[in-house]
Amino acid sequence: MSKHSTTQKAAMTTESTPAPAVDPRLLVREQGLAGYLGEFRRKLRSGDLGSVPVVLGLVLIAAIFQGITGKFLTAGNISNITLYIAGPGLISVGIVFVLLLGEIDLSLGSVAGVSAAVSAVLSVQHGVNEVLAAVLAVLAALVIGALHGFFFAKIGVPAFVVTLAGLLGWSGLQGWVMGNTGTLNNPPNGFIAHLDNYFFDDVAAAYGLAAVAVAGYFVAAFLGARSRRAAGLAAKPLSEVLLRTALLAVLAFVAAYTLNQDRGLPLALVVFLGVVVVTDFVLRRTSYGRKVFAVGGGVEAARRAGINVAWVRISVFMISAGLAAVGGLFIASQSGFADKQLGSGNVLMNSIAAAVIGGTSLFGGRGKTWSALLGMLVIQSIVTGLDLQGISQSIQYMITGAVLLAAVVLDSVSRRTQKSAGRG
Repeated sequence: MSKHSTTQKAAMTTESTPAPAVDPRLLVREQGLAGYLGEFRRKLRSGDLGSVPVVLGLVLIAAIFQGITGKFLTAGNISNITLYIAGPGLISVGIVFVLLLGEIDLSLGSVAGVSAAVSAVLSVQHGVNEVLAAVLAVLAALVIGALHGFFFAKIGVPAFVVTLAGLLGWSGLQGWVMGNTGTLNNPPNGFIAHLDNYFFDDVAAAYGLAAVAVAGYFVAAFLGARSRRAAGLAAKPLSEVLLRTALLAVLAFVAAYTLNQDRGLPLALVVFLGVVVVTDFVLRRTSYGRKVFAVGGGVEAARRAGINVAWVRISVFMISAGLAAVGGLFIASQSGFADKQLGSGNVLMNSIAAAVIGGTSLFGGRGKTWSALLGMLVIQSIVTGLDLQGISQSIQYMITGAVLLAAVVLDSVSRRTQKSAGRG
């Protein structure tokens, strides 16, 4: 074979061999700020909105109500908002888990109510230690969640029907547990009373929590980027990690300063944030969390991948019921008592709305527990702002309903756009 033909064949082989694919995220980071802006625009066009709408909504809500009332951004009002979001927010975190499966749990308001009733009756009427009574109430809720999950996962009853029956049944049990008493006040200065009314008044507490949050984020982001680079994957450069950490530091320390201008750091906020962080870690960093997303993305595919679908479903309903019980205890602490109406009204609807408004999809497979925090901030900010204006509760319901509808429409449009862009 001639040298010319050999060279020609080599050239043809080179031309026919495709160039290795380059991760677009690497190109974005090489282009600097312009690359990030371009990537942001691409995500918006493809429907990958993330938390952008809810963050912009929060800024807009705060600006409007501050301009109207002049009181919305005061330290006292901000502190009150952090208290009001804890109970429903904890319930909303549990709802996020259920929504990730593409299901719904309508019983969680009743579960919160019956758990608070069990705790109050045991501690007040039967002299059981308050902490033990609260633990027993949460354990009872876990059993309730397992029961819901069993009928759904093993018997095949739709989750909507199972939890609708639970909404009615556990509400009846709540009334039966309370008996003729109707209302039981929390023991003064007791465990339940402190849940929503205790503040760390030392300024070091709020600033210390802010410092821990910022340091924790930096360490997690830095180590995560290093491990991805070691595996040959796209990773955030150190400059990006530092920029994100700086932005978080500004937000965290401004929040700490604001809370310290009032009563200090609320215990309720610490618990709520702790639950959000832990559950976010579970969903994003553990095999169990990946299984939850897999089941929500496609049951049959998850089953063929060897995932125990029934167990994942049962465990998710247990988690949602357990968090509902904890949320019910915080609601009882905020009101000062447990009664037959606790958990009724708009508690369930606000908790579901918060998860959806915060960015968790109703169609399953997409969402974060941070959605519960962001969504509750939106709802409670609207309610608080309208309260400052003296707007009636009926108007508040209509506005909250409109915001929920807008969030669902945005979710639907986003999914459709992502499918059109080949990302769905």
